[in-house]
Amino acid sequence: MTNFSYDVQIWDIKPRKNRQGKITSYRLRWKVGKREFYESFKVRALADSFRADLLSAQRDGERFDTETGLPVQRAKDMPTMSWFEVTSRYVAMKWPDLAATARQTTVEALIRIMPVFVPEQAGKPEPKEIRSVLRQWGYNPPRLASGDAPISARRVLDWLSRHTDPVGSVTKPEVLRSLQRAVTRRLDGGAFAPSVARRTRSVLSNVLDYARTELKVLENNPLPDVKWTKMPKGKRKIDKRAVPNPVQARTLLQQIGQTPRSGPHLKAFFASMYYAALRPEEATWLGKENLSLPAPRTNAETGETEYDWGTIYLEGARPYIDGLWTDSGAVGECRPLKAREEGDVRAIPCHPELTGIFWCHIERYGYGPDGRLFVGERGGLISKVTYTKVFRAARAATFTDEVRRGPLLARPYDFRHAAVSTWLAAGLDPSLVALWAGQSVAVLLEVYASFLDGGEEAAKRQIEQALGHRPR
Repeated sequence: MTNFSYDVQIWDIKPRKNRQGKITSYRLRWKVGKREFYESFKVRALADSFRADLLSAQRDGERFDTETGLPVQRAKDMPTMSWFEVTSRYVAMKWPDLAATARQTTVEALIRIMPVFVPEQAGKPEPKEIRSVLRQWGYNPPRLASGDAPISARRVLDWLSRHTDPVGSVTKPEVLRSLQRAVTRRLDGGAFAPSVARRTRSVLSNVLDYARTELKVLENNPLPDVKWTKMPKGKRKIDKRAVPNPVQARTLLQQIGQTPRSGPHLKAFFASMYYAALRPEEATWLGKENLSLPAPRTNAETGETEYDWGTIYLEGARPYIDGLWTDSGAVGECRPLKAREEGDVRAIPCHPELTGIFWCHIERYGYGPDGRLFVGERGGLISKVTYTKVFRAARAATFTDEVRRGPLLARPYDFRHAAVSTWLAAGLDPSLVALWAGQSVAVLLEVYASFLDGGEEAAKRQIEQALGHRPR
């Protein structure tokens, strides 16, 4: 099959502008046979130089490669490398500097993309086997370097190294169309969430930049000049129906405290999310040194115990992450606070109700050997499996079948949503709420500014009062 052509058209360089009219790059387009190619440059002089090289080769009667769009001799000078080889090198380069959670999201993104570059050939491993081997070994440099990979896994990796398409095939229109589907659609055909699609495309673009700038096996990264119409749109926001009102939240907390086995121990865990907007990984890592709680006092008239406002000083978190992605191999990883530097502290007011719940927990269970407030049955940290199981059991016992089928308090994280929404509904300054919640103001307003359940009805009544009595 002929893979070169003398039929070459080279167009003028076109500046590309952003919405403000500022030039962001210079784009050169040319055509070899029936295929179009393009390259973008930040500097006009580089674009002029590249165009001059193409024109010179055309005037000299050189053949152009129909796969790369380059003069044949220049195309031969560029080494080729399989997609699996490029991506495995990329993961190895990034791995030491990534947090465990970032390692997982990077690998999962590459696994979504891999089928685009796997040809239909005899001996091709099953897709499920490819995904498993890549996750367990191929994209896990420390495990792969250990030499413990089973023979079956090594066979899959060897096949991928020899048979996956070269990285240069990414410039083909049909490959770009397949990549769009892989980035935006799940295996079952459903759409990925906008955040997942954006993250996957970002990883893909970074890999192609790495292949171009460091490995020198790709002439250009086509993604910046490709507009994918199927990319899911939408802001990060929560369903306001998922956010409970105070009665609903307190009812579920009460039921959690009555759920057999781990429930009584976890009531304060979930309460810290509802009253102080802690993330689960922050609540898990909460210790004695993080709490400044005023001592309980007895009301002289009623004899009841009363509690005051305290302060929670957050210093870190322990996100749940499979040991496959951590340096130690243990489940979970100690991390600084989200979007904060090592050693940063976030101070959050502790509502009197939460102060009381904390004191009851401390009096009943004390602290763990390492000072942690919440300890598992075997002495370690509370696991995600444990608190999720308790939450689901309590929710099933609290709400009717109809409510359970809906989004109300469907996830533990909805307690945090309720806390932030409550602060906003109370009229607090968004910058203060963002500080307490550990978010930027922009993210806060985009994600958490939700109505409480029933909040719209209160707003409607306020409008009716403002307009006066409505005639019947």
